[in-house]
Parts: sequence; structure tokens; C-alpha cells
Amino acid sequence: MPLLTIDQHIESTPDIAGGKPRIAGHRITVQDIVIWHQHMGQSVDEICLEHDLGPADVHAALAFYFDNRVDIDKTIADSDSFIKVLRKASPSVLEKKLKDMRG
Repeated sequence: MPLLTIDQHIESTPDIAGGKPRIAGHRITVQDIVIWHQHMGQSVDEICLEHDLGPADVHAALAFYFDNRVDIDKTIADSDSFIKVLRKASPSVLEKKLKDMRG
């Protein structure tokens, strides 16, 4: 059986996931894996079970992240900032209804 390398687990193509590095054959980005693992505290096993991935896929994504940490952290921060701007521009309908109910 041929040995697999990290670059066989991670791919990037302009027309899928906005060109972000992702798990080969999936739309799950390295950024997704990092958020689930580093920010949400999910284990590798939890990520594998929830998203039908192999442990090598998740570990490859994490290895790719640590090799490219500055760029990926910037992308995550930019995404967070964008979400905050959107939330300010269009407040939650549910939040407004709850606020109105409280008086």
C-alpha cells in the first residue's frame, strides 16, 4: 500500500470553499477544523465522528494549520470581524422580539 502524505489530505481549488485549504474530497476547510478543535474544544475523534472524516484528515488539517498559523488565524479573525459587522447591520429578529416582550 503506498504511503500517503499531508498534501494528499489537503487541497485547495479556487472554485470550492472560496479557494481555502480543505480536506481533500470534502468542503470542510482547515479553518473549520481549527475552529472546532482549538476554539470549541472538540477532540479529533469527535470531529471525525460528526463529519465522517478519518483521523489522518483531521491531523493533516491541524498540521497544515500549524505550518500556516499566521495566515489562517488572520482569516479566522477577519471572518469574526465580518460577522460582527453583519450582526450590527441586521439585528436578530428573535432578539428584537425578546427585547420587546421584556418591555
